[in-house]
Amino acid sequence: QVQLVESGGGLVQAGGSLRLSCTASRIIGGINTMGWYRQAPGKQRELVARISTPYTTTYVDSVKGRFTISRDNANRMVYLQMNSLKPEDTGVYYCSVQEYGLTYWGQGTQVTVSS
Repeated sequence: QVQLVESGGGLVQAGGSLRLSCTASRIIGGINTMGWYRQAPGKQRELVARISTPYTTTYVDSVKGRFTISRDNANRMVYLQMNSLKPEDTGVYYCSVQEYGLTYWGQGTQVTVSS
């Protein structure tokens, strides 16, 4: 089992920045992926960014050039730096870990971008 705790969400004006953090309860083993998903009201959860071992990154097109995902394996953390935020980035952001064929989710953190 892996418990994930997100932090760093909040309310920000369009054009602003936020940094999300996610801490895992233990070191993630093997070939694994850590990532961020988001769910806007009335919409399905979607991938925002993910980083796979060793350091392969993937971004949804709408955030390319604005968001950066990174991880600190020793400290069991994954980050999402979000710049130039837009109202359409609003949603609940979830941290996710995929390890040995299993997927774990955090509780989510709310990000609200006002216009």
